Amino acid sequence: MFASKPYDAIIVGGGHNGLTCACYLAAAGLKVRVLERRAIVGGAAVTEEFFPGFRNSTAAYTVSLLHPKVISDLRLAEHGLRVLERPISNFLPLSDTQHLKIGPTLAATQAEVGRFSPRDRERLPAYYQMLEQVAGVLRDLLLETPPNVGGGLRDVVSALRAGNRMRKLDMPARRDVLDVFAKSAGDLLDGWFESDPIKAAFGFDAIVGNFASPYAPGSAYVLLHHVIGQVNGKRGVWGHAVGGMGAITQAMAQEARSRGVEIDTGCEVVQVCVDNRGTQGVRLADGRVIEARCVVSNLNPRLLYLRLIDESVLDAEFVTRIRNWRCASATFRMNVALSELPDFACLPGKTPHDHHKSGIIIAPSLRYMEQAYFDARTYGCARAPVIEMLIPSTVDDTLAPPGKHVASLFCQHFNPELPNDLNWDEIKEPAADLVIDTVDRYAPNFKASVLGRSVLSPLDLEREFGLVGGDIFHGALTLDQLWSARPVLGYADYRAPIKGLYLCGAGTHPGGGVTGIPGHNAAREIVRDFRSGKMKQ
Repeated sequence: MFASKPYDAIIVGGGHNGLTCACYLAAAGLKVRVLERRAIVGGAAVTEEFFPGFRNSTAAYTVSLLHPKVISDLRLAEHGLRVLERPISNFLPLSDTQHLKIGPTLAATQAEVGRFSPRDRERLPAYYQMLEQVAGVLRDLLLETPPNVGGGLRDVVSALRAGNRMRKLDMPARRDVLDVFAKSAGDLLDGWFESDPIKAAFGFDAIVGNFASPYAPGSAYVLLHHVIGQVNGKRGVWGHAVGGMGAITQAMAQEARSRGVEIDTGCEVVQVCVDNRGTQGVRLADGRVIEARCVVSNLNPRLLYLRLIDESVLDAEFVTRIRNWRCASATFRMNVALSELPDFACLPGKTPHDHHKSGIIIAPSLRYMEQAYFDARTYGCARAPVIEMLIPSTVDDTLAPPGKHVASLFCQHFNPELPNDLNWDEIKEPAADLVIDTVDRYAPNFKASVLGRSVLSPLDLEREFGLVGGDIFHGALTLDQLWSARPVLGYADYRAPIKGLYLCGAGTHPGGGVTGIPGHNAAREIVRDFRSGKMKQ
């Protein structure tokens, strides 16, 4: 439609944001090709067999942040996507005798919290109301392109529009926004509640994919980032994609192909080709060059700028900023095949109950989480790791043989940079044993029920999925790496400092999670440039 080159856009990386971007670009009439290094499309949101007869989401493992506009525009439900919400949000085994359940209703949660603190029970509605109001501010910004500091008139207007949203809030609400965006999760929660269990339940979200203490300034924002989503129209709810997370990206791929997008797997890009006119295409590992009017990267910004582009075409100060782009989730990911369900000492039973179908969080206090962080900084691994376990086979019988189960274990804190000359290839299995033993302390049948396991260390996550430092967000969600500063101040509008090069991945606004939003927003800016004539060469 727009050019004589074989493609208008090449998208590097067939993860969910790359596929989302491809769909929107194709809908605008562009000729698009997606190049994915792995043998399966979907990036970190894929479903694979990890033990004979057992399938599960390999990396990304749960749904809430996928934007409803993306679901609708890409017709994901028509392509078979079904998401089942959790019957309760979370279950925290606290000891052999105590536990806490969150959800499904406010009244139910209040009754649970009241067992530990009548004061916290009464404070809970106000906390939820505060968090929802602050989340509303962020939701309003999700589908907007951040203004570039020092940019043109459009950027000034965008900044004013964002500022006007704050004017609509009363002063107490503005103070709440400041608290959540700037404070630590620990300080925020200590100001609201007195009992450890409820602070642990909410504080867990602040360290998911965040290599930090829950008392690190800015960690309250990470907490907020995890509550802005929805499942089937219900805000703040998390759910399971039937068939695993691959069901999302396979549905996206179906829609992309129906719009004429070409998708190649097993196709590694090793260079973005740039000359004095700008981006000209990409070079593959097999030596082939594919030309296109523009190149769109779904990769971590550090991978794009430091591995695929000759640094000589970039400003030296910009390169320094990219080298300093912080990537470290301290994430350790496991899938396990189980002969039976965990039998928790605090809530006995091996038949499926609501707590088995929830997010099972092993982290009984903020103090526990902070110690895990300190251990990882000192020793490389938390001696008592933070673990979220999901057992999706309790609601999805496509994943395991009859009577058997699969569990996802998403674990913190495991330092991607190990001390004392240790390396992840050597300590991965002992670390996995530590995780199994930790769960076994709360569910004493767990270790014996493990039939097989798949283990991904931070290094494995980087090698397999391009998650630098094992960072599931493609860059830390700290104030200096958000909104107009994501990934670099002056280049927050999905455009790179090279003509014809764009970013559509989680290293751009609004950050990580399976959202589709960066892909959606980047496509809008790319189409705008094509239609304005800026892409003529």
